[in-house]
Amino acid sequence: MEIPLSYNLRNLVVRRTTTIMTALGIALTVAVLVADLALVTGLQSVFRASGNPLQILVLRIGSQSELQSSISRDVYQDVEWKPGVARNAAGQPMASLEMVTVINLPSIDHPNGMNVTVRGLEPVGVEMRNVRLRQGRWFRPGHREVVVGAAVAERYPGARLGKRLTFGGGFWDVMGVMDSNEPAFNNEIWGDLNEISQDYHRENQLNSVLIRATDAAAVPALIRSLNNDDRRLNVSAVREKQYYASLTSAGAPVEFLGILVSLIMAVGSGFAAMNTMYAAIARRSKEIGTLRALGFSRGSILLSFLAESLLLALLGGVVGCLLVLPLNEVTTAIGSFATFSEFTFRFHVGFAAIVPGLVFALLVGALGGFLPARTAARKEILAALRDI
Repeated sequence: MEIPLSYNLRNLVVRRTTTIMTALGIALTVAVLVADLALVTGLQSVFRASGNPLQILVLRIGSQSELQSSISRDVYQDVEWKPGVARNAAGQPMASLEMVTVINLPSIDHPNGMNVTVRGLEPVGVEMRNVRLRQGRWFRPGHREVVVGAAVAERYPGARLGKRLTFGGGFWDVMGVMDSNEPAFNNEIWGDLNEISQDYHRENQLNSVLIRATDAAAVPALIRSLNNDDRRLNVSAVREKQYYASLTSAGAPVEFLGILVSLIMAVGSGFAAMNTMYAAIARRSKEIGTLRALGFSRGSILLSFLAESLLLALLGGVVGCLLVLPLNEVTTAIGSFATFSEFTFRFHVGFAAIVPGLVFALLVGALGGFLPARTAARKEILAALRDI
């Protein structure tokens, strides 16, 4: 015979003050975990949504990012005419030689400045990206003009339309603001490849080549050709989407720290739940004896008190998730160890954050409630009825 769940719900309501205090302790623990997971999920979405499945990024062999790579114009000329490289409407190879660097700009949060990625590229490189102008116009080749990503314009007052930036060898006029369905580009500043490379005295040593394959079947063949068949190029080719997915490692330290803090707080929350359940057993000793006298088994009593602890934890988990919900779609930024620049993204409080939070709350409730439930189940009938 099983004890009805309504019995546990009534006890939680009767002990409302203790229930609320314990649930709030668990709620704060869950809130920290869910907020951390929402941050990491939002950051990962920036990179995972970036890149074209038909495009391949070519870096120097051994390089982990564009910033660490070095590609010469001679190598680029060999790569752009590889069999399988697509052509645009003008018959030009869809291969973009690019330079990547970082500059320091004062942001709305950091007056002393944060690093922002600057990308030098030619018109074909713009054509190969899924970007559109939100304001202004595109930079002109041969001019000291730049276009900034929407996230950059939002967070860096000095990089808005009509402003003038100072980096490299002089001034650069902000002529436009671009927006992209590939969020990584919203965190970059784009300008003419030749102008930017001259400013940094790197006319021949650039960073990467982006190429587009004619179709999906040509992608593996191109990668194999660049990586294995033509070793004299000394390059490493990877799918563009795979490259951006690898940059999600920027969120790993934050995720680790958030989980560590949550685990430390969970110890306290688990003891609070345990203390609450032990106090409930002490006050309900006669009830336990009565339940045993009525024929309820030790197993039923154990499951009943464990269920009560789980209900208490679930209440805390739900409250914790509700506390974090206002963070959904809130914009923030974090530095990336891969690119050495700041990326803007939005918190995403979705199932990927909420479900682990609720499971974590139930785990805290189970760990905090098992020993008290076991104690209740082991009470002898006569001893419990005498309130000993």
